[in-house]
Amino acid sequence: MTINNMGKEYLYLNSRDELLRLDINNIIFFEGEGSYTHIVSANNLKTVLSVNLAKLQAILDEKLKSKSVIFARIGKKYIVNLNHIYSINVAGQELILSDGISFTHKLSVSKDALKQLKKLYQQ
Repeated sequence: MTINNMGKEYLYLNSRDELLRLDINNIIFFEGEGSYTHIVSANNLKTVLSVNLAKLQAILDEKLKSKSVIFARIGKKYIVNLNHIYSINVAGQELILSDGISFTHKLSVSKDALKQLKKLYQQ
């Protein structure tokens, strides 16, 4: 991770053929799909990594250190940026991630995962 002079914090992900520089505050969520992970950012730029979600979670912890706490694993399919949580609807099994202005993403998540997430905010 690197911080530039404008205060942005970047996560660098390097593969054999590509280097990604991602502003961690613009990452909305990561979605696992087997051996691949989709990254969705605030500007609707979508990228696919050839790494599973568990491995990505380890990479986030390793590279971001204490800053990795802004990301949380939600069920088997998602890692979300906690700063973008707008609504947790346990009964409807829906998590809404939004900045209230330019983007909104609705994710279908299990009731158990949403209950655990909701507990984080009720402490």
